[in-house]
Amino acid sequence: MFAALGEIISSILGAFGGPLFLVLGVGVFILALSLVNIDPGPVLSVMVALTPIWLPLGLAYVAYDRWMYFITNDFAAKNGRTTLRIKLPPEVFKSPEAMEAIMTNTHNPQNPDNLMQTYLEGKNPLTTSFELVSIGGEVRFYINVPTKKVKNAMESQLYAQYPGIEVIEEDMDYVDEVRWDPEKYDYMAFHVVKKEKDDVMPIKTYIDFGMDRLPKEEQKVEPMAAMLERLGKMQPHERVWIQFLCTPHIKKNFKNGSPFKEQPTWEKAAKAKINEMLKRDTRESTDPDTYERAPTLTMGERDTISAIERNVSKYAYEVGVRWMYITTKGRFDGDFISGLLRSFSSYDMIGRNGMSVGWRTDYNYKFFSDPSGKKIEKYKKGELAYYKSRYYYPRDHKGGADNPKIMSVEELATMFHIPGSSIVTPGLSRITSARKEAPSNLPTGLPSQIN
Repeated sequence: MFAALGEIISSILGAFGGPLFLVLGVGVFILALSLVNIDPGPVLSVMVALTPIWLPLGLAYVAYDRWMYFITNDFAAKNGRTTLRIKLPPEVFKSPEAMEAIMTNTHNPQNPDNLMQTYLEGKNPLTTSFELVSIGGEVRFYINVPTKKVKNAMESQLYAQYPGIEVIEEDMDYVDEVRWDPEKYDYMAFHVVKKEKDDVMPIKTYIDFGMDRLPKEEQKVEPMAAMLERLGKMQPHERVWIQFLCTPHIKKNFKNGSPFKEQPTWEKAAKAKINEMLKRDTRESTDPDTYERAPTLTMGERDTISAIERNVSKYAYEVGVRWMYITTKGRFDGDFISGLLRSFSSYDMIGRNGMSVGWRTDYNYKFFSDPSGKKIEKYKKGELAYYKSRYYYPRDHKGGADNPKIMSVEELATMFHIPGSSIVTPGLSRITSARKEAPSNLPTGLPSQIN
């Protein structure tokens, strides 16, 4: 209830913030004119005379953001959400490329067909959440999806790529087991992002691990091994929830709800990065020595450019990674948290990119930033609510350190896929026998009718 009240108050402040700043700006403008001995009367007369022009435009600009926020969330709510639990088959011989295929085939940008769908119905790309959970050392895989648009496609793709898998629609979402109760639980949340600001620089993917060559099971180097092992060693009173909130990455323009600023997809940024690495001069030149002066690339630089080109050639998502640590009050284990964070270093590649914490529910200097602890408690409560609603809200408003990052399906599939049989973590349960379909030549009819 309080979270909803906070959203309402924020909306009201957001709606009236623009006009208030406008009035303040006019006041400062009049004061400045007075200081230089200029009569503000004629200027104000012109402004008042032009009110029928600038006032509607100003109010429309202020109201636009609130309106789009309302209708896009209404569109998402009408689609509903379903939590699918994935029970692992006894044997998996496929590489993470199978999960990459799933993420590719369920990449649904929800492109509007017309302006009415954009600005009246709020049609926009919906978020799918790939979730890795440990409850007291029991490791589980979940996918939370929009019910109408993605659920059926996700289930069919999972069965197509992993024939022995079992997908169960949860009657009760696992997040409902924990409520906000600071007297009972200790909470901590983190936002994990790419280290480098250039999204086009890829992390270490399963191709770099050599899994695309399908080595023998005992020769595989599993990217998720370190994380799964840490999750499997949790104590009965501990929980860790990790979610990869993925929204299809698309070009933003007037047609799909970005009327004031057009934003291209990341192919343009990738081209600029490659030009920078090659020290190319994009201006036209007639100098015959241009190519002779071109820099010689090292093998590492060539591999990096090749990885960038491969990365941006695939479907991409705008990704927010959040994970929460929840434990019984008074039994908070900071050493476990640092170990789990280190497991993200499996995806680091020097000279390219990696994963690190961009924001956390804590301060470096609590005695100065939050002496009462109320801000931290507010953040923790908000992160729990946002996790449950599968909503990513960046907290670093000034630096943008935890803004959602663009990631290809190759990168995502590296961090979330069905692990092979080489992973023997005790807490990672598997189906005891593979799911088999009934033979197509079974006899039908009543026993008396069968000769």
